[in-house]
Amino acid sequence: MGKTYERIDGRLRTFIEEQPLFFTATAPLSADGTVNLSPKGLKGSFAILDELTVAYLDFAGSNAETVAHLRENGRITLMWCAFQGPPNIVRVHGRGEAVFRDDPRFKELLGHFPDIDPSLHGLRAIIVVRADVIRDSCGYAVPLMTYDEDRDLHGKRFAREDDDSLSAYFSKKDYIATSLDGLPGLPLPLPPSSV
Repeated sequence: MGKTYERIDGRLRTFIEEQPLFFTATAPLSADGTVNLSPKGLKGSFAILDELTVAYLDFAGSNAETVAHLRENGRITLMWCAFQGPPNIVRVHGRGEAVFRDDPRFKELLGHFPDIDPSLHGLRAIIVVRADVIRDSCGYAVPLMTYDEDRDLHGKRFAREDDDSLSAYFSKKDYIATSLDGLPGLPLPLPPSSV
């Protein structure tokens, strides 16, 4: 049923790129730490950089657990499910890094996302993941569901923010600068954009 792949290409790449939703999972090193699982969407916010490297835009939200866990240990798993068409689940287990807005690599990385306006969503960082293990599985129990469109609520909420107001918003949230487990999260105030 399941298969391990050496790279993200061909049908595997096509499958990943066609999915409107994926999930990220991270955890701290602490045995009693909080495991984080997050859905990710918004068309154009995910890119395959090469056969072993993927990236997605990290937008404003209610916490920064993924960023905190990546800063501590780099472990991350991404998962895509086929909610339409033939059943399939693909997981990329790898090492990730949050590339912040003041990083010299930020501008070049942002160029991989031409189909989304990040200014509408409070862009905090770009998460870059290098695959260690790429596997698929059957997905027979995943329900069939229809994708209609992206919600416009995130863009409507954060389009009116600038760097100063975003930093103020983040500083009021409990789990942005520090994770649920007390790990360093998003640097505040927001680093200036290198773009």
